Amino acid sequence: MEIAYSLSIALQSHQPLITAIIITLLSLLAVRSFFKRPHHKSNVTGTATSSAKKQAREARPPSSCNHTSNSAALLNGGAAGPAEEDMVMADVSKAVAEMQSGASMMEQLVPEITTHALSYLDYPSLCRLSMTNSLMRKAANDDNAWKALYHKDFTLEQDTVTPVNGWKAYYAATRAIMNVNTEFFNIIKDRSLSAMSRFWLNADYVKCIHASGVLFSGFNAVIQSWQHAFNWEQGVDFQVRDVRARVLTNMAWITMKTFVDMDNGAFNMTNIFEFHHGRWYLVDHHCSEMLTDGDIGQQIVH
Repeated sequence: MEIAYSLSIALQSHQPLITAIIITLLSLLAVRSFFKRPHHKSNVTGTATSSAKKQAREARPPSSCNHTSNSAALLNGGAAGPAEEDMVMADVSKAVAEMQSGASMMEQLVPEITTHALSYLDYPSLCRLSMTNSLMRKAANDDNAWKALYHKDFTLEQDTVTPVNGWKAYYAATRAIMNVNTEFFNIIKDRSLSAMSRFWLNADYVKCIHASGVLFSGFNAVIQSWQHAFNWEQGVDFQVRDVRARVLTNMAWITMKTFVDMDNGAFNMTNIFEFHHGRWYLVDHHCSEMLTDGDIGQQIVH
């Protein structure tokens, strides 16, 4: 047990190195598969023959004790003998045939092995890998690879979800809403009322419940509540933990735990977003103080 734990810690500490090694190996496999990819049949005979003749002229053997007359002819601009030319052409034709008949090593890999190897890559590395060539693009766009990356970066709670447009699109949508949620906390830290006004959807059904427990309904009331909060409070730099997102076509919600510091000021938060005019808008914010075990017991009793 201790050996397995030590091994997992060692792998985590060397994850950047492992990622670099995997990208390098996959790139080498892709380059090798390119040179082993079969060409068009109509060009095989003509290309092999012309290449063989050209390389036969350029790769004639150097002078030797047994071929003095032929070497002299080559130095004087003469042609090689028929036997030598046939020998060189045979070697070149053999090499061309080997290149054309070879199969891609990536295509020979079991799909599960490829997916497992790609699971060590992060989001930017997987995107860069997909831009190397068509073979890598096919491997990097595999739905199972993006599902594994989603579970690694976000949550295992949605293992049974079947995204309509695939896991790659779902990963991108989840990352986008996560970035929008991060912007929400940056606005609170900067105490920017104008930015908060643009962040909320201007509608009469939006709702906001601050940690005080007071409910504000409607766009104007919600923005006024943030104005009072910014006037009375200093900029708060929340530490956000345990973020969980669920994204639908035009709606998304995020639950999280936030801390003003790690010892005090712990809150449960929920943000609900709607998608309008090409962007996400906040339509509901709920913040409540996180209860301790003792407080939970008292709540159940009462």
